[in-house]
Amino acid sequence: MASSSLNPKSHSHGRSNSLPSRPHPLIIKCNEHLDSLRASKATTFSSLVLSHKIRCLQDLIECVENLTHLPLTQDVLLHERQENWVDELLDGSLRLLDVCSAAKDALLHTKECARELHSIIRRKRGGEVELTAEAKKFLTSRKVVKKAISKAFANLNGTSKSCNISSTTNKDHQTVALITLLQDTEVATLSTFQTLLQFISGSTQTKSNSWLSISKMIQPKRVSCSEVADESEFAQVDAALQSFVFAKTCKFEETNNLQSHLEKMESCIQDFEEGLEFLFRRLIKIRVSLLNVLNH
Repeated sequence: MASSSLNPKSHSHGRSNSLPSRPHPLIIKCNEHLDSLRASKATTFSSLVLSHKIRCLQDLIECVENLTHLPLTQDVLLHERQENWVDELLDGSLRLLDVCSAAKDALLHTKECARELHSIIRRKRGGEVELTAEAKKFLTSRKVVKKAISKAFANLNGTSKSCNISSTTNKDHQTVALITLLQDTEVATLSTFQTLLQFISGSTQTKSNSWLSISKMIQPKRVSCSEVADESEFAQVDAALQSFVFAKTCKFEETNNLQSHLEKMESCIQDFEEGLEFLFRRLIKIRVSLLNVLNH
């Protein structure tokens, strides 16, 4: 009888230990958003495709922010606070903010120059001489933006590390699922930001190896370097500026062409800026949540 009375407790304890094998519903939801982000690919990235990708990223980051407030997540962070992956998570949260800031700055710088040039075109003030001078100024500013983007890529190339959770034999399934999600989220977010930066730069390739190093951290189904930014609105403006500045004949057609491309690019910038502002605020909240838990 005594032996049989112990069996229910033993059975109950076994069930308790099996609970972590099922990830928390919010982890499952975050992974669904992550899968949606991974699936949002194309052979070339138009502004519409990239806007959709950013919206998928917004859904993911918002879900991860909610995840950081769960007692489950906070317990794991506290229990694992001495592990390397926690330090890498904090470093990664700062890295994401840096890249997001680089993209925001690139958009802002381009928008300000485009707005001034567009204003001159619309008002038809100053004549062709002033318009040409402003176009040359814009070309110079685009070089500054591209140089800043190259620097951002170089910084990532020097800091990004492959996520490794191979030593998880002593961790329960719930903890492994959480760690994997957070690390995969960082990789996918960096990938999206790098795609955006390359789109803004107007080039299909970058001299930096950072894009390749990040893409290797992602499953083969992700977008590769050769699939990025084929004639983005930013590249089209660059070409229109060159055509206008170096036109040998009447610049009337080049002016109209430039104005048309400026309008399309400004529309893209507004869309991207709104998405990045949302992401930047959420990424800050995630980092603050992590620091609050670990410094508690």
